[in-house]
Amino acid sequence: MEKNTWNSNLKNTLPLHIPTEFIPANQENSDVQQLDQDLQTQNSSNQEESFEASELLQQGIQQQQAGDFNGAIKSLQHSLALFQAYGNTEKQAKALSCLALVAYCSADYKSVISYAQQCLSLAKDIQEQRLQIQALSHLGNAYRHLKQYSEAVEYLQECLKIAQKLQDTRSQIAAFNNLGLVYKALNNISKAIEYQEKSLKLVREIGDNWGEEQILKNLGNAWYALTNYSKAIKYYEDCIIVSRLLKNNRTSIQVLKNLGNAYYALGEYKKVIICYEERLKLAKEIQDTRIQEQSLGSLGVACEALGDYEQAMSYHEERLRIAKAIKDRRSQEQALASLKTVCYAMGDYARAMNYD
Repeated sequence: MEKNTWNSNLKNTLPLHIPTEFIPANQENSDVQQLDQDLQTQNSSNQEESFEASELLQQGIQQQQAGDFNGAIKSLQHSLALFQAYGNTEKQAKALSCLALVAYCSADYKSVISYAQQCLSLAKDIQEQRLQIQALSHLGNAYRHLKQYSEAVEYLQECLKIAQKLQDTRSQIAAFNNLGLVYKALNNISKAIEYQEKSLKLVREIGDNWGEEQILKNLGNAWYALTNYSKAIKYYEDCIIVSRLLKNNRTSIQVLKNLGNAYYALGEYKKVIICYEERLKLAKEIQDTRIQEQSLGSLGVACEALGDYEQAMSYHEERLRIAKAIKDRRSQEQALASLKTVCYAMGDYARAMNYD
């Protein structure tokens, strides 16, 4: 069977440039008054500048959502510089929060910390708690990826505290779930489950199916890690129900793999086949040959476990055909080895020679 993996890896892109010059958030009152006077004398010019800065901020957000991270960085840094020029602290904090998010999407966690720390400092100065929540969440997740777990817990707990104070349900859900991921990384699975269960309760209260899908998958993975396969199966099956409702084939494909592995661990091979047949069907629908190849290999192994050798041969032959088509030498070798193994199990040694 395929090895079950739980942690998704974000692809690294070019390192981010970290701005080093910022208008201090704790300027003296006289400085602020002088800045206000200067702004009043240049009202028309600064209105245009403010509009341009806001446009760049919105453009950066759109570029981030479209996956254009380099473009987003340029737009957001330009926006930040303009907001700094006339001392708009709140908009500086917003731009920094967006830059932290882009850095996170780029897996540049050190830059996440730099941007988020600056955002947090500004947000505290102006007592903007929702921006504090964003910054603390970025910091917690970045430190988790850097394996600095005590810092991650500290920031996420602070994030949760503010979210609870504001009765911000969505931010509480995220904080609980992220804390669960930290404790899972620490191999404190019971604690991880405790936080994720709290997150699941809240996400169901607000009817967020997308959030529920993710949390159910995380809970399934946590119980799988504890080798409690029956519990894992319950959460995986619930997750698949939600992913079908959302027509989210990618999640269904991922969780069907985990569900099949859990059933295999329990020796329920017929259910393994049901899972991987559905996974194979979905992989064909989205034309993902790699997942088709993997699913066929797992189907072959499950059929071998049931003693259905002819069907196992059929699956392994199909896997070999796809492996050749995508020019994957390693998968070809694995498929050939599996075919020989099945031939030996059948006592058909002459047939096994076809796969040398």
